[in-house]
Amino acid sequence: MTAPDLRALVEGATSILLDAGVPSPRHDATALAAHVLGLDRLELVLPPPVPDGFAEQFAELVERRRNREPLQHLVGTTGFRYLTLLVEPGVFVPRPETEVVAQVAIDEAARLSDPLVVDLCCGAGGIALSVATEVRAARVVAVDLSPEAVDLTRRNAVAVGADVRVEHGDVADPTLLGELDGTVDVLVANPPYIPPDAEPVDPEVRDHDPDLALYGGGLDGLDVPREVLRAAARLLVPGGLLVMEHAEVQDAAAREAALATRAFVDVESRPDLTGRPRMLVARRAAQPHVTDSAP
Repeated sequence: MTAPDLRALVEGATSILLDAGVPSPRHDATALAAHVLGLDRLELVLPPPVPDGFAEQFAELVERRRNREPLQHLVGTTGFRYLTLLVEPGVFVPRPETEVVAQVAIDEAARLSDPLVVDLCCGAGGIALSVATEVRAARVVAVDLSPEAVDLTRRNAVAVGADVRVEHGDVADPTLLGELDGTVDVLVANPPYIPPDAEPVDPEVRDHDPDLALYGGGLDGLDVPREVLRAAARLLVPGGLLVMEHAEVQDAAAREAALATRAFVDVESRPDLTGRPRMLVARRAAQPHVTDSAP
């Protein structure tokens, strides 16, 4: 009996992943085959020969993907804008929708001559490293509470050749980056924001992304985003831009939280690529920040 060729193996894997409910079975099967072959991408029009041991390695990865282990964990990387980032278990996997958030920060930084950009809750570093590589004049600082995320962002910075300062810190710490108070031009964040009663549907997220990067705290999931707002009010220069991702059902609450600080003007929600309101954008007011104790 003739051994199956690569195209047949990928077709079989596609069927397995389709039956398991994997959202993009053919893409994932092809990506796993390319990974086993050591290729960046795989064209099946003229498939390469199947090397010894390929079928066994491929089958093992397909089985893990069938059980909804994230594709990014299996291949060890993911694409984010123009970058290929290292990803690994224990650190939030960057998502395509966050590329739109990064774009707003990049556009703002690009129009300034010497921008200082801070990325809070940086995860694997996708936003910070995109700013640093697409706006070469930018000085970029990335912060995360997770030591694993800090370590991964530092390694990704080396891998993509970006000069980024990466710090371990808690966005709720009122002294975080205190030496930068009032000097930051753009503050961008993709903080945890999922409410406690809104468990993610996708097993890849629910079972594999760390809770620290998912759940925002409080009944509405906005405790951490509110801390981002407080940090932004302290760190941004007058006229500086805040860009913060949130869930589509949180747009009104996020705007209200920003307005409640009395530190921001031009507060608005902006859509993602599907038209859903997924980010808060606001400017630091020129007037001094009014504290909670004010009448």
